[in-house]
Order: sequence, then C-alpha cells, then structure tokens
Amino acid sequence: MSDNFNEEAAPANRRRLWIAYLPLVLFIALSAVFLYQLESGKNASDIPSVLIGTKAPSLDLPPLEGLVDDGKPVPALTDASINGKLALVNVWASWCVPCRQEHPLLLELSLDPRIELVGINYKDKTENAIRFLNELGNPFAAIGVDPAGKATIDWGVYGIPETYLVSPDGEILFKQIGPFTTESLRDKLLPAIEKAMSQAG
Repeated sequence: MSDNFNEEAAPANRRRLWIAYLPLVLFIALSAVFLYQLESGKNASDIPSVLIGTKAPSLDLPPLEGLVDDGKPVPALTDASINGKLALVNVWASWCVPCRQEHPLLLELSLDPRIELVGINYKDKTENAIRFLNELGNPFAAIGVDPAGKATIDWGVYGIPETYLVSPDGEILFKQIGPFTTESLRDKLLPAIEKAMSQAG
C-alpha cells in the first residue's frame, strides 16, 4: 500500500513543483526577450503596425466642447476633416507626460502646409484638455474626444502618444509609437511626408 501511495503521489508532486517554478520560467523567458531587444539596438517604438497600408478607421468623434481658436470653436474630428488631405492624426491627453514633451514639435508641424494636423483626445477630462492646449498652444485643426478609448481601439492604440500619417485617400502610411523627437521627425516622419507628396504629385 505504501508503494502504491508513493507512485500516485509522485506525479502530483511533480505537477506542484512545475507550477511552483512556472513564474520563474516565464520571468527568464521575458528577460531573454528584453535582453535581445536591448542587445539588438532596436528602438522599442519601431514596432510594426498591421494597419500600415490599410484604410484608416472611420472618424466621427465629438468636439472638445469649449475650445476656441481665433474666437471660433475648434471643429470635431470626422472623416470630412481629413478626406482629400495628407493628415497627421495625433492621439494625446493632458495627463500624458510624453504628450507634453512632444507638443512643441506638433506646434512646428502644424505650420507645415503639406499636412492637416488633427487630434484625438484620449480618456481625458474636458477642462484639463482645454487647460493643456490653452497653456501650450493648439496645433490641431480639428479635435475629436474619445473619453472611453473606444474609437482608438480601431486604430490599434495601446499607449499614447501615438501618431498616424494618413494619405488623402484614407490609407495609413506611417505610425509613430511614443512621442516625436527631433530625430524621429527628421529620419522617419518627414521622409514619409515627402514620399506621400511625391506619389500624390
């Protein structure tokens, strides 16, 4: 009876041992992935988007109520806001520290006559978003509000800021994950804009 008991207990003990070591195994596997990423020299923002080359999701977002520019309400973000234009769609929020860091670059981009810069205000409070733009300046020709983050799911957003370059016919050409830097503008976005302009011309 003792031998039978030991034979039955052994697989159960092995299972318990495996379960006990499982978190350690997962930790080691994840550490290996992160180490590879660091060693390879790849930027974490260089994650390919499955949306590039596809039709941009439809936009029908309400405006940021109370925000005015030159005495006029800033319009809502709809498909009509960007149809027929080379558009840069920026997902941002007042509580997002990297959004604040990239904001001066967005203000510069808003002066580029080749593009229409529009924004999706993500999971934010209206008064905070307005205060943010009044303090730092509003680079957006149109702003849509996404308080629950439902609309941005279709865009594949999982962290902000994120920015999408959309062709005049509605195709996603480029995606920036994380804040723009002077280098990412020079090396990635501006070449993508130039390429889009040359193809349109």
